[in-house]
Amino acid sequence: MAVKPLIGHSFTNGDGAVAFELPDLPYAKDALAPHMSAQTLEFHHGRHHRAYVKKTNEMVTAQQGLEGATLIEVIEAAKARGATNLFNNSAQLWNHSFFWQCLSPAQGQEPSGKLAQLIDDSFSSTDAMLKKLVEEAESHFSNGWTWLILNRGKLEISSLHDADTPLAHDGMAPLFTLDVWEHAYYIDYRNERPKFANAVLSNLVNWEFVAENLDGRGGRRADQDGDQLAESLRETADS
Repeated sequence: MAVKPLIGHSFTNGDGAVAFELPDLPYAKDALAPHMSAQTLEFHHGRHHRAYVKKTNEMVTAQQGLEGATLIEVIEAAKARGATNLFNNSAQLWNHSFFWQCLSPAQGQEPSGKLAQLIDDSFSSTDAMLKKLVEEAESHFSNGWTWLILNRGKLEISSLHDADTPLAHDGMAPLFTLDVWEHAYYIDYRNERPKFANAVLSNLVNWEFVAENLDGRGGRRADQDGDQLAESLRETADS
């Protein structure tokens, strides 16, 4: 499923062609407070995520054969070609697009159905799994992402450094992620990463989205299709 194009956040590459965009947040900037402030979202989404979009679009034009490629195809091609800068920026574009969907305003939400059963089978309880996610986030050295993944029908917790993404690895179907780059929490929590992880994991997890990703299509839920985006923007401009 391609990310829905959002007018006002689209970008063009060097030759004026429509490229990837900054997806809007799926909630108001103040909707995650007090656990994640509007100021954090303004900087994290509005500046950091936006910068990855801009740099990806600039770099794609230097690569042959990527015209109209999806974001996932760009990430895969960048890894295969050893195009490190393009990989880092396009992977961060995808990682953040996925991350925002992993969160939702605090409403006492809890896992249910098949997801709840898998959690019990793999970790004995939701609380035990959340504790392991916090521990993984806390122990991860420097920048990166903590992940809940599906590997051959079993839930696993892992972390990846810097811009690395499950899309670049076999056996890592993404279900949920927590951004542990310092810019994700410094405004609200300074250097207290464990406090940030506890607050987000105890209050803001979008369990409905996590459950949807059990179908193995989590990657596509944060993907973007260059051709579809261009067509959608043209249709909007003509209407």
